Amino acid sequence: MGLRRDASSAASCARDDRSDDAPQLWVAVPVFNEAAGIRSTLDALAAQRDDDFGVVFVDNNSTDGSAAIIRAFVAERGLVRWVIIDEPQKGTGAAADTGMRDAITRGATMLARTDADCLPRDDWTASIRHCLTPKAQGGLGLRFVGGDLLPRLDEGLPWGTRTLLSGAVRLAESFGRIRPGNRLAGAKGPYMMAAGCNVAITAELYLAAGGFPRTRIEELHEDRALVNAVRRITGDYARRRDVVVRGSSRRVQAWGLRRTLLWYKDHAYRPEHVDIR
Repeated sequence: MGLRRDASSAASCARDDRSDDAPQLWVAVPVFNEAAGIRSTLDALAAQRDDDFGVVFVDNNSTDGSAAIIRAFVAERGLVRWVIIDEPQKGTGAAADTGMRDAITRGATMLARTDADCLPRDDWTASIRHCLTPKAQGGLGLRFVGGDLLPRLDEGLPWGTRTLLSGAVRLAESFGRIRPGNRLAGAKGPYMMAAGCNVAITAELYLAAGGFPRTRIEELHEDRALVNAVRRITGDYARRRDVVVRGSSRRVQAWGLRRTLLWYKDHAYRPEHVDIR
């Protein structure tokens, strides 16, 4: 089922299966043909020390049985708060937005996103909850968080390349602050790089900002667009090094470091096939 909803309908929609003990924190995970490696992501999410959260996996027209693997894992572990939905409109932006809005209809007040090739550290959900919880309740009172994205250690990428990649990410973050497209009149705060596979946001701010643009990965960097939409609304956001996800390096392995960096620089490198598996 495709689940595109506008902000007003998502905010007002109530599900019959809501209950008083429904989790406040939900994670959206876009999925496209990740059968070969998604078990590692499932294991990482299941290993979270703070397990009071739900997950919405959004199958984006997978043809390799990814959804069946997720369903089997969910059944095996008895994870009743983990659900799978479909989004026929291709694109990480569309799939992520569908997942976030679906989570809101299930009662989410805090939202997070990671991707199906990523490994959140075991304190990821706990750190997100602390960041987004109001100060009056002992949290940091943030409304939007961009976490730290590190290369995975299990994909055979040499140590030197991983180090160069991490350094390049830091450099790109610095460049983003002076990039013309990120200079917004009336912005409530400076530009902050926030990788789409490691972000968290309050549900009310997600709706107010318009959510992830419903685009394909080759059309627009939906994470950058969301950051800039947030900056127009509030300064209550931060880059948090304690919110850690390890991401796949398969683009670096397929394209090389230089071309990968050009891809993330406004798609200055645009290969024929962008869905690297």
